[in-house]
Amino acid sequence: MRILLLASAYNSLTQRVHVELAGRGHEVAVELALGDEAMREAVRRHGPDLVIAPMLTAAIPADIWSARPCFIVHPGPRGDRGPSSLDWAIMDGAAHWGVTVLQANAEMDAGDIWASEAFPVPPACSKSSLYRTEVADAALAAVLAAVSRFASGSYRPEPLDYGRPGVTGRCRPPCRQADRRIDWSAEPTSSVVAKLRAADSSPGVLDVIAGAEYFLVGGYEDDHLRGQPGAIIARRGGAICRATADGAVWIPQLRPRPAPGGPRTFKLPATLALHGSLAGVPRIPPPLSQESGGRTYREISYREDGGVGYLEFSFPGGAMSTGQCRLLLAAYRYAQDRPVRVIVLGSPRDFFGNGIHLNVIEAADDPAAESWRNINAIDDLVEAILTTTGKLTVAALAGNAAAGGLMLALAADQVWCRAGAVLNPHYRLMGLHGSEYWTYTLPRRVGAEHAARLTGACLPVSPAAALRCGLIDRVIAGGIADYRPQVADLASQLAQGPGYPARLAAKARELAAAERQRPLSAYRAAELAVMSRNFSGPGEPYPRLRRAFVYKDKPTQTPPHLTQRAAQSHAA
Repeated sequence: MRILLLASAYNSLTQRVHVELAGRGHEVAVELALGDEAMREAVRRHGPDLVIAPMLTAAIPADIWSARPCFIVHPGPRGDRGPSSLDWAIMDGAAHWGVTVLQANAEMDAGDIWASEAFPVPPACSKSSLYRTEVADAALAAVLAAVSRFASGSYRPEPLDYGRPGVTGRCRPPCRQADRRIDWSAEPTSSVVAKLRAADSSPGVLDVIAGAEYFLVGGYEDDHLRGQPGAIIARRGGAICRATADGAVWIPQLRPRPAPGGPRTFKLPATLALHGSLAGVPRIPPPLSQESGGRTYREISYREDGGVGYLEFSFPGGAMSTGQCRLLLAAYRYAQDRPVRVIVLGSPRDFFGNGIHLNVIEAADDPAAESWRNINAIDDLVEAILTTTGKLTVAALAGNAAAGGLMLALAADQVWCRAGAVLNPHYRLMGLHGSEYWTYTLPRRVGAEHAARLTGACLPVSPAAALRCGLIDRVIAGGIADYRPQVADLASQLAQGPGYPARLAAKARELAAAERQRPLSAYRAAELAVMSRNFSGPGEPYPRLRRAFVYKDKPTQTPPHLTQRAAQSHAA
């Protein structure tokens, strides 16, 4: 079937729908919805049997949806309507939510229903993490069901009828900043955190700190710290902790509110955004162990079970700054010294990693110099993992990984990936050659020819396709609730299995043989020589592409590599 995806952005959900539909043999093209005429032209050019909008913030023109079927993916249960569905779900404390695929018509979100999938909302989950995980899983299931029903030619969609059992949603207004406003002196921590989580990572909660307006991004409860409500009482890494009426919350990121007519702004670690406004605020180091007791904010944690050390990390947006890379390396060194047989690295949910921190780099006095520090810091981490010979290592990807974040994962002996993740093994769209020893690890896994295709095509890859070509070693099926138990079971088998000594010995032999053929340091030096030119060479596109990414410049056209209709042309 010829399918056209119309999307306001080629975001993680659009990418997942793209690779999964193409992987099932459909001819799929993607066009960005850059205005009514652009959508009309896209439909004329591709002549699709079906139009699907995985993420659309504008209405499809009537002359399109009246001429051919257009399916809208709405992040709400049957009957839910409005642009702020997930915001209200989190702020209202919904225990269950859903995704509905409906047919576009003259009334927004009120078309006939082709499919709907429900899911539980985990406690203490942010909007962005929910969207990339439970919502994405449900959306894909609903899209596949809707496409199958449409292809059958016999299915009749269900008209929206609020009198029907199971139609639990309602029409909700947009969630405005007035709805998100925090009264620090009176609101309990639970209410504050709900508002912060419902606005993560966009639009944030508008608030005032030291007389200046900021959008607060992200929120985590702290069970121990107390202070004057609204005051910043601690800092940790890039996060600040503010006291509430009955507790405290950690806020990892801030975005200054742009002045009228002034320059645009972007999200930064909170301590960096506040510059010199934190004099006298104590630094409180994070507990590394998860057994330390009580809720708090930590980007990195470590625990052990059955001969396995789990080094878990979760960085906002998946980006890793110089400082975060160094802290993660220190934690990895700690895990290396522990009496465990296997080290498992990864987040318990959501992103594994996306590489260097472009926002922090953009904010630096010398972005080229900070780019250089950042890439060397992540290379140091990769080198430590690659050269570990006394233990087996596993990269466990609960969610998406891209660029240097994915290449970081390839440093491990085994790469396990949840079926719901999306992988982007390329750097070129940011004008970078890439480092993280990828010229060593990627060809060894997939072969030189396929490595060139993956890094050159600049297209996402599904876990199933990644498994077929050897990019990863295992796909972990099921939803996010099943993920950690499966990882634990597999890691325990690896640690306790009779083949462990032979695996460890073979790993050491292979590393020694590879070093004799070409030292790892030579791969790093060659990669960094190109990266140095990318960072500061005359005419290099990286500074311009980085700024466009950081400031979220709206594209003027759909990138050409997305518009070609093909049956998984980018499959492995």
